[in-house]
Amino acid sequence: MPSAPSAPSARSAARSAAPSAARVLGLAALTLLATAPHASAAEGWSLAPAGGGRPSFYAEGTPGSALQDTVSVTNSGGHAVTLRLTGRGVPVTFAEPTVRVPARTRADVPFTVTVPAGAAPGDRTGTLVAKDADGRTASARVRLRVGGPALSALTVEHVAVHGDRITYELVNRGTTVLAPKLAVRAHGLFGRVLLDRAARTLPVRLAPGTRTALSEPWPGHPALDAVDVRLTATAADGAHDTAGTEARFVPWGAVAGVAGALAAGAAVTVVRLRGRRAGQAAEPVSMDVELTGAAR
Repeated sequence: MPSAPSAPSARSAARSAAPSAARVLGLAALTLLATAPHASAAEGWSLAPAGGGRPSFYAEGTPGSALQDTVSVTNSGGHAVTLRLTGRGVPVTFAEPTVRVPARTRADVPFTVTVPAGAAPGDRTGTLVAKDADGRTASARVRLRVGGPALSALTVEHVAVHGDRITYELVNRGTTVLAPKLAVRAHGLFGRVLLDRAARTLPVRLAPGTRTALSEPWPGHPALDAVDVRLTATAADGAHDTAGTEARFVPWGAVAGVAGALAAGAAVTVVRLRGRRAGQAAEPVSMDVELTGAAR
C-alpha cells in the first residue's frame, strides 16, 4: 500500500496548482471581456416626457390654439451627444431643434403643438423623434385632441358633361371627415328620364376643407337631345347638396354629312341660276343684231 506524501510535498503540489488555476481564471476573464458588447457614443440616451410618470404626451385644444409642453433627453453615457428633434403627425415647434447633452446629464426642451385652424374635432396621434449623429433614433408618442363643435357640410361644384362622362367636384365645407354618397339623374326634352342612378357611396373620404375632382361614366347618352343633369351628394349628419348643368348632344358626323349635301345642292342651284342669267343676258344682244340688220 503506498505511503502518504509528506507535508512538504503536498505544499509544493498546491503551489504548482495555484498558478495553473490563476491562468485558467485569467483566460476566462479575457474571454468574457472579448465577447461582452461594447457601448458606443450613440448609446445610453433616451427621450421621454418631462416630469416623469407619463408614458406619452397629451394635448387638447380648439383649432388655432398653441399647446406647450417639455420633452426630456437624458444622456446616461460617458460621452456628450448631439440630437436633432423633429415632430411627425402633428405640427410641432421646438425651442431648440438641435440640442447637445453632456455625459450623465439631462436636457429639458420646451416645444409647442399648434392645432391647425381648420382641424376637425377628434383625436390625432403623432410622435416626437430624436436622432443622433450615428443615426440612432428614439421617439415619444403625442396624442392631440381637437375640441370644438362638429359641423357636417358638403357642396357639389363645377358640374359639366364631356361626351360620355359627367365631371364634378365635391368640397367638404365642415369640420368632420365625410364619406359622401352620390345620386345622378338626367332628363331630356319634355321631361323624358335619360339617367337615374340611386345614391351610392363613393370610394373617397373628404377631410375638412378639402375638395376632390370626380367623374361619372355615361356611355349610353343620347345622340341628339337637350338634357338637364342633376347630381345630389349626401353624407352623415345631414350634409347634402345638389348641383347641375345643361348639355346638348348633337351627332356632328350626320350634321356634317347633311351640311355637305346642302352645300352641294346649293352649288348646283347657283350654277343653274348663273346659266339662266347668262342665257337671259345673251338674248338682248341677239335682238340688237337683228334690229340692226333690219334697219339696213
